[in-house]
Amino acid sequence: MEFVKEIEEHLRRKLIPFWERLRDEENGGFYGYMNYDLEISREYEKGCILNSRILWFFSNACLLYRGENNGEDRGDFQRTLLESAEHAYRFLRDHCVDREYGGVYWSVTCDGRPKDETKHTYNQAFAIYALSSYYAAAARKEALELAFRLQRLIQEKCTDEYGYLEAFTRDFRPESNEKLSENGVLAEKTMNTLLHVFEAYTELYRVTKDEQTGKYLRAMLDIFAEKIYNPALGRQEVFFDRTWNSLIDLYSYGHDIETAWLVDRGLEVLEDPEYADRMAPVTAAITENIYNRAYRDHSLLNEAENGVNDTTRIWWVQAEAVVGFLNGHEKNPSETKYMEAAGDIWAYIRDYMVDPREGSEWFWCVDECRRPIKKPIVEPWKCPYHNGRMCMEVIRRMKEK
Repeated sequence: MEFVKEIEEHLRRKLIPFWERLRDEENGGFYGYMNYDLEISREYEKGCILNSRILWFFSNACLLYRGENNGEDRGDFQRTLLESAEHAYRFLRDHCVDREYGGVYWSVTCDGRPKDETKHTYNQAFAIYALSSYYAAAARKEALELAFRLQRLIQEKCTDEYGYLEAFTRDFRPESNEKLSENGVLAEKTMNTLLHVFEAYTELYRVTKDEQTGKYLRAMLDIFAEKIYNPALGRQEVFFDRTWNSLIDLYSYGHDIETAWLVDRGLEVLEDPEYADRMAPVTAAITENIYNRAYRDHSLLNEAENGVNDTTRIWWVQAEAVVGFLNGHEKNPSETKYMEAAGDIWAYIRDYMVDPREGSEWFWCVDECRRPIKKPIVEPWKCPYHNGRMCMEVIRRMKEK
């Protein structure tokens, strides 16, 4: 299909070169900030989530192109991708990991000294996600060992009898969860953190088939089914107190469509028929409800609080919608509307979300009239994870069809 060719070209010619140019050859890692005017701040802090996501991106790009030869020599290209992954890995290993108390900091200075020492479960999860993919790409055993150390830390320090907790001090004393709370609430548990622990453990299980990791995945699927998913509304709840009571009427369209395909991916990796039978109707319902509720004007709305839609189009929400609807079509090929929606949203991304300026990537968001909102092009949350993953998922799923 034509849009698959466009997406591969976009990955090869736009996203990969952009992030390669952000390598900090002096201090390691990647520069942590580029403003809307495309000015890089070399002194800006380096978010550890950003670095983990960059490590994930280059590791998976390396895996995507490994062994392929479509009329061109991809050996040098693949080696360059692996070198960028190695560059990100060294910075994570040497600067983002706390050697005294364990775990990954929230951020470090531009030259790799601890800056924000918060230990957040979400951050530990992204390091595991990245390290697992890097292990698959580079076969570096120490990366896998670090991933398992972080998993043990999460299970020992970041859980209670009800599930996964959120934010901690450097030495793992609980603190308030400002970093992943919004909309006027402070949440003790969040759907977002649970989703990304699940995502990380899925990747760790994929590359190891570790039995204990499989048990953790099943336990998280139980929480999704029993606590997160609201069957009456056909959606996930978002922010919770300690015992999973919802705190706010919030429908996060982007997180729901992302959850639908990430849970389906976890089920594929887990290969447990009982859980597949239990969860497949949930992910199907979430996908259908997002299509009916949030798919508007060739794109996906952001969220709805108390029933009021936020019509801003966010970069990561559009990327996850493409993958989520493509996944919905693969699970139910008779639903051609999902395939059509994936292609339609890609066209919207191509025409309005991708920054046409030389040396840029995607806009953070556009307004309802499709005008860019002047937010940074790179910062601790703005990374190649969502849009890069969208490209790779489309290529993997569709290239041979």
